[in-house]
Amino acid sequence: MAQKAHIIRTVLPGSIAAEMEVETGDRLISINDTEIEDVFDYQFLIQDTDITVLIEKPDGEQWLLEVEKEFGEDLGVEFENGLMDEYRHCRNKCIFCFIDQMPPGMRDTLYFKDDDSRLSFLQGNYVTLTNMSDHDIDRICRYHLAPINISFHTMNPELRCTMLNNRFAGEALKKVDTLFAAGIPMNGQIVLCKGVNDGAELEYSITRLMKYIPILESVSVVPVGLSRYREGLYPLEAFTKEDAVTVIELIERYQRQCFEEHGIHFIHASDEWYLLAHMEVPEEERYDGYLQLENGVGMLRLLVNEFEQSMREREADGRFPDLLVSGELALATGRLAYPYIRQMAERVEAACPEIRVHVYPITNYFFGESITVSGLLTGQDLVAQLEDMPLGRCLLLPENILRSGEDVFLDDMRLEEVEKALQVPVNIVKSSGNDFVEAILRALSCGDA
Repeated sequence: MAQKAHIIRTVLPGSIAAEMEVETGDRLISINDTEIEDVFDYQFLIQDTDITVLIEKPDGEQWLLEVEKEFGEDLGVEFENGLMDEYRHCRNKCIFCFIDQMPPGMRDTLYFKDDDSRLSFLQGNYVTLTNMSDHDIDRICRYHLAPINISFHTMNPELRCTMLNNRFAGEALKKVDTLFAAGIPMNGQIVLCKGVNDGAELEYSITRLMKYIPILESVSVVPVGLSRYREGLYPLEAFTKEDAVTVIELIERYQRQCFEEHGIHFIHASDEWYLLAHMEVPEEERYDGYLQLENGVGMLRLLVNEFEQSMREREADGRFPDLLVSGELALATGRLAYPYIRQMAERVEAACPEIRVHVYPITNYFFGESITVSGLLTGQDLVAQLEDMPLGRCLLLPENILRSGEDVFLDDMRLEEVEKALQVPVNIVKSSGNDFVEAILRALSCGDA
């Protein structure tokens, strides 16, 4: 069998690789006579201070390089594939999968379902464990890759097989015991489906998961997202306000128990539950350091707290009266966060009476009105709902509305197309509360925001 080779895309200037005349297009064959399966082998093998690196040039010539370096120092190369291996496709057909609810005709990458434990470590993705072999688990334990983020959904093995449409899904939960015994830090999530894994099933799952504390550091409970493209899929219902109150009360009861017994709150309801229930999101201390931000747990509390701190600091040092701020602008957001964003905008308006901030909640007609987060809004919904509205000097949009690293919306509409359609500049606002304040003041200020 031919050796696996990894094409080098970039050699960083001044790096060890650059000094040894490694070039773009060269291939990494092995380190210390060990073939590199993926990025984890690479990261593990380059830790030592003395290593031998086998490089193959484009013409087939091989160089064996003896490298002396600091412990943990990188070679200074980037590969064409950051994972250094093929991404693993999800083998499940979960009853709640949002990708199955995508409309046809979108870009191919939006239909890819990953279930790769390596992406859990690198990017924070959640994995079901059904796609992991004993070899994968052994490598995680050997390299102590952490944290591993796990999609539990339920701790009832039979129900898990049903929810994931995979007859091995229940058996896969045994891998958690191996990770726990090896001391591999974990985080978990439960996508809650009405009438399926809620109620008594949720209580059972929480009590089972509590046995893994403190190695299992946190578990989030998020409501299933239901788009309008569900024809032929498992019949799921949306949660009501009353349902949300019930879920929150259950979770907060176990939070109190976990805090008394372990000093952490452990189980967390995502912000969506509190907004659906018309309840205030919890205080910062309840989030245990915001371990589940990417799952929408504590994002609003963090945003509001950062915003309030920024406002207090500006008011305390007298910066607001010195600003030459006037005019109006617009800000668009998802319907979910709208009440908080509106309150924040009004607070800025109160501090700077010469400005006007129009805040518009955008209804998601593309995916369906039950989808209320800003990260799933499209360019066409923005244009359709804002084209006849007063926008002022510019339009502010949250950064999660665009594809990461690109000026493209989910529907492939480009940022410049939205600007052209609305005849107004669009500014992208980063996620912190201070960025929110600065974005408004910078857009309308002649002075230093």
